[in-house]
Amino acid sequence: MEAINSFIGQVNGIVWGPVMLVLILGTGLFLMLGLKLMPLLKLGTGFKLMWNGRTSRSDEKDKGEISPFQALMTALSATVGTGNIAGVATAVFLGGPGALFWMWCTALVGMATKFAEAVLAVKYREVDEAGNHVGGPMYYIKNGLGPKWAWLGMLFAIFAAIAAFGIGNTVQANSVANVLNSNFGIPVIATGVVMMVLVGAVLLGGVRRIGAVAGALVPFMAIAYLIAGLLVLGVNADKLPEAFELIFTYAFTDHAAEGGFAGAAVWMAIRFGVARGVFSNEAGLGSASIAHAASQTKDPVRQGLIAMLGTFIDTLIICSITGLAIITSGLWMSGESGAALTSAAFAQALPGVGNYVIAIALSVFAFTTILGWALYGERSVEYIFGIKAITPYRILWILAIPLGAVTSLDFVWLVADTLNAMMALPNLIALIMLSPVVFKLAKDYFDKG
Repeated sequence: MEAINSFIGQVNGIVWGPVMLVLILGTGLFLMLGLKLMPLLKLGTGFKLMWNGRTSRSDEKDKGEISPFQALMTALSATVGTGNIAGVATAVFLGGPGALFWMWCTALVGMATKFAEAVLAVKYREVDEAGNHVGGPMYYIKNGLGPKWAWLGMLFAIFAAIAAFGIGNTVQANSVANVLNSNFGIPVIATGVVMMVLVGAVLLGGVRRIGAVAGALVPFMAIAYLIAGLLVLGVNADKLPEAFELIFTYAFTDHAAEGGFAGAAVWMAIRFGVARGVFSNEAGLGSASIAHAASQTKDPVRQGLIAMLGTFIDTLIICSITGLAIITSGLWMSGESGAALTSAAFAQALPGVGNYVIAIALSVFAFTTILGWALYGERSVEYIFGIKAITPYRILWILAIPLGAVTSLDFVWLVADTLNAMMALPNLIALIMLSPVVFKLAKDYFDKG
């Protein structure tokens, strides 16, 4: 096991090296500038379209399986998960408060990335043998770049089908099992089995049931967590100015060990801020575009405007709440990491309640993430093997949940982190090459008012 750990650790160091970080941030910045800052300037338009997209227009019902709002909620169900609670804490623990600044940077340019992914997913989607609309990086690579690039789309599908078991399944089950065990004394295997049964019940209904469950659960859980987080920040309000000062100073200067904090160079803040930011909001991975491809819409740009809100909500709102709660508590120097650190920060501000809030929030977040990523994995294996592969994949997916619950957390995180980067590479290459299509569609949409 040590040899495997060491090998994956080495691969992780390569794939999350300077080239990957420049590629993720650089692609986002390139798209943001190419769109003339449109994702930032049209944020209000995106929220308006999201609200109106709770039901589809009558002439668009046959263009997809779920409403534009449900498509966003399905994408958010996959992104709002352990990354928002455990991932942020890990980034601050390893990279210092400055990691939060680099998470923000990733999210700001990531809005343009997410917009482009959804636009291309809707434009180049197909209808499969079962009559479902399918799309995502593998389809926009094949249909947008042409047959000679089909190998790149296949590479994405392979990485995504495997990566889903890390980022979207075992990591989530592991985090829930551990947090429920530490707070309520529930055996980890019991949590794994219960989650397996619940996920199986939803997956039997396919994309429509996933969309319906996500549409109901995601807004509720996000608002509830937001209220709890704001209460924590209210209690620690006098520490907020100092917290922002720490975020900006640690983002640009090296810091020595202090308390339980091992010390970190600026590179560590950037590396873990960007890596955990991508793990949380998935901008650049291309995964969310798979959900948006199922939206009942005829206009790729309209769905892109809704899609970019996922990054804004996930990182600039939810992750910020978590990060600021941890930094204002001062516990980021305690030596704790992951969900335990976030739990301790909430419990300090809300004694006797805070740790239970995190336990429940993490459980619901992770449950919906497993559902969202099940769809991504299914669509990927369908691209590789056809629809006959969906049922066997679902069975494997469901069986992996209790296995993830009892697996070493460090190993699971390492594998998930590594596979994230492997997924991102084909997608980022495609986004750069297809950027003229995105720019033209956006220009045409806004020119016609």
